[in-house]
Amino acid sequence: MAHYLVTGAAGFIGARTAEMLIEQGHAVTGVDNLNNSYDVRMKEYRLQRLQKLSGFEFQKLDISERGAVESLPAFDGVINLAARAGVRASVEDPWAFVQTNIVGTLNLLELCRVRGIPKFILASTSSIYGAQAPIPTPESADSEHALQPYAASKKGAEALCHSYHALYGLDVSVLRYFTVYGPAGRPDMSMFRFTKWIREGEKVRLNGDGEQSRGFTYVDDIVRGTIAALRLLEYEVINLGGNEVVSMNALIGMLAVRMGKEALVEHLPVNTADMRTSLADGAKAKKLLGWEPQVKLEEGLKRLVEWYEGERGWAKKLSVI
Repeated sequence: MAHYLVTGAAGFIGARTAEMLIEQGHAVTGVDNLNNSYDVRMKEYRLQRLQKLSGFEFQKLDISERGAVESLPAFDGVINLAARAGVRASVEDPWAFVQTNIVGTLNLLELCRVRGIPKFILASTSSIYGAQAPIPTPESADSEHALQPYAASKKGAEALCHSYHALYGLDVSVLRYFTVYGPAGRPDMSMFRFTKWIREGEKVRLNGDGEQSRGFTYVDDIVRGTIAALRLLEYEVINLGGNEVVSMNALIGMLAVRMGKEALVEHLPVNTADMRTSLADGAKAKKLLGWEPQVKLEEGLKRLVEWYEGERGWAKKLSVI
């Protein structure tokens, strides 16, 4: 049994990662500052579920505060899932993204150096590939032309990780996630918003013509890949992403059929911070981790809608802006 630090433990991917590690017999210390980057009631819901599990310990902590991170003990590995996420929010407040995504990562890397922690995982993003990425996108594609501060902050975090590998031999896996969805997902992301708006008979606010597309990845698949990356790999950048591409128009249609509701779509102007499409080349993840996405989009949507229906009493009240 190992003991891991999971940052962002009340977050979407962080909570499921902590849960799956505990299911596998490991101990988890989870940290999160429970900020209001999106409706904190969702974070509290996830955290309450985790705190019922034996083997989970929680500390309310901001990774951008150096002294707080320095107070943490040694672990078998650090999985850094704490982040300010969201391409549009980063345009409005880039400073918050630099503090958490860059300074916070630096503080955790220093913890690994000082405490002799052998393994570090950084959650990065497909947004790092910019507007001209080949489809599907391999890890070797250009990642130097960020479209927004969110991607830029993740690129900075990746560079810091490489420097700690080069200087101190820290084993680092940088995981570039591609559009994660599933039950208890972020309420500011398209999957939750579309589900809520369609189910509650509200207008589905859609930027652009709706033909922009994503390779959506179910959260359990992402977590399986993250845990697989705890093996020692020296320094690797690895895509984790689904292999089913769907346009926003098609996705809205699938959700509407699943719920037996009509989607009332309102088209808004294109957001220049958004990528037109994204799809992972997953060959490297398959080779190094033995990982491939397993949950098909139809099954993932089914699980998401079932979760929403089961939690609708409070979930429909969540802010999605």
